[in-house]
Amino acid sequence: MSDVKIITLCGPTSVGKTGVAVALSERLNAEVVSADSMQVYKGMDIGTAKPATEQRAVTAHHMIDVIEPTEAYSTGKYVSEAAMAIEDIIARGKRPLITGGTGLYIRAMSIGLFTAPEADWALRKDLMHAEAQTPGFLYNYLSSLDPQIAQRTSPNDLRRTVRAIEVSLKCGRPMSSLQTELTRPLPYEFVKICLMRQRDELYAMINSRVDAMLSLGLIEEARGLFELPLAHAPLQAIGYKELFAHFRGETTLDEAVSNIKQATRRYAKRQMTWFRNEPDVKCLDITGIFNENEILHKLSAIYQFNNLNY
Repeated sequence: MSDVKIITLCGPTSVGKTGVAVALSERLNAEVVSADSMQVYKGMDIGTAKPATEQRAVTAHHMIDVIEPTEAYSTGKYVSEAAMAIEDIIARGKRPLITGGTGLYIRAMSIGLFTAPEADWALRKDLMHAEAQTPGFLYNYLSSLDPQIAQRTSPNDLRRTVRAIEVSLKCGRPMSSLQTELTRPLPYEFVKICLMRQRDELYAMINSRVDAMLSLGLIEEARGLFELPLAHAPLQAIGYKELFAHFRGETTLDEAVSNIKQATRRYAKRQMTWFRNEPDVKCLDITGIFNENEILHKLSAIYQFNNLNY
């Protein structure tokens, strides 16, 4: 492993990662490598809260706008391209700063992932149909295929249940056994810092951000994407998915906005749970602090950034 240490600034959506990352990058002579599974898509700017033009002018950002929203993208592809960006940053005498809220991307870079098959949408449709016909079928099926994964999965988490079944069926062996065969992580030491806020404050910030996105033109941005043959991930992206339902006449605009806020809050809750359970992540509560320099001061009091070897 290289002796290079890479700061990874993670946390739930809306917590304030982007502003802190820009401020920290100025101090460290760093460039940001985004770890956000939706910001990789071109044309999805407002709804994914990409860094503002002025922020990108201050600090170079990588792994943003790398693919069209009509194309599929995988975690493996992300890690491969992020590795090239990191190597280039280091070669130019600068420091990479990983910033984002997609825990799977960060885990793949720092710990590794097992090699899993691509999604089989026909199989998933059949599985969901069986669940609709017999509620509870999926969890019972997973329990018979892979008791270890079933024990760690909520019966109500249909997405993870379906994926575990899919992997087990496609690979011909339980997913739990595959998870012992990790892909190799990137050869760096990752210093993982998670920014957290008390839930009420974070949820209020999420609601305000959604309102700001709407004022910036989220509806118009989503309408421009609506007629495109989008890949599966952009179709499911929070903010767009709910507005697409509105465009189809399934909800009112007020209902769509309410659904966006609710879905974002739920996503933030899942992110907080993920990062709290992730190995080697140090959480920092920044409740009540909204100035990036004040947050950076609190970070600096705990982490001796100047002692990192590059």
